[in-house]
Amino acid sequence: MRVRRIVDLSVPVGTTTQVYPGDPVPRLSVHATVEADGFNLLHVDMGSQTGTHVDAPYHFDPSGPMLHELDLGLFTGPAAVLDFRGLAPRTPITWDLLAPAAWHPIVLICTGWSAFYGTDEYFDHPYLDADACRRMLGLGVRTFCIDAINIDETPSPIGYPVHHLIAAAGGVIGENFRDLERIDFPDPLVSLLPIALENADGAPVRAVAMQLED
Repeated sequence: MRVRRIVDLSVPVGTTTQVYPGDPVPRLSVHATVEADGFNLLHVDMGSQTGTHVDAPYHFDPSGPMLHELDLGLFTGPAAVLDFRGLAPRTPITWDLLAPAAWHPIVLICTGWSAFYGTDEYFDHPYLDADACRRMLGLGVRTFCIDAINIDETPSPIGYPVHHLIAAAGGVIGENFRDLERIDFPDPLVSLLPIALENADGAPVRAVAMQLED
């Protein structure tokens, strides 16, 4: 078995990376150079929810597991791509839209909203309905990723119900994914492995989808 193709699902991290309103803006600066110090070293200052990232249950549940306490199996495995491109801004993704889907423990929710990344329209994304999330959890889904800044509505007028549901189930959320529409092969093997930060609510990832062949 070998990897036939890799699709990069991550946004670059830099000074122009779009963040959730109020989150730290990433700052990258030169700490050392070959000319002055004999080596190059970058100083990185950013929040745990910067760029393409995953949330641990601790993000919304102070008694939930932190990032370093989670099973790495939550971040790797075959995934189902759920295509909802064409929805209007701020449309809830309800169970009647999801019901025909094929399921894996990891789902990638493709709204096409990464096309608006870097603009104000990026905050007007479709979002997962709480009842649909509850039903998906009942079917064994534990990792929910979306090509938007938030799996709940932004801002959430009712308190981020999907975040709370997934946290209570010990699941993880991935946000700010991109190019999910480029996954045009079945059952992609995904890797969403985060930086191994201790005592963290989440961390950036270099997310990829891989097409395997025997």
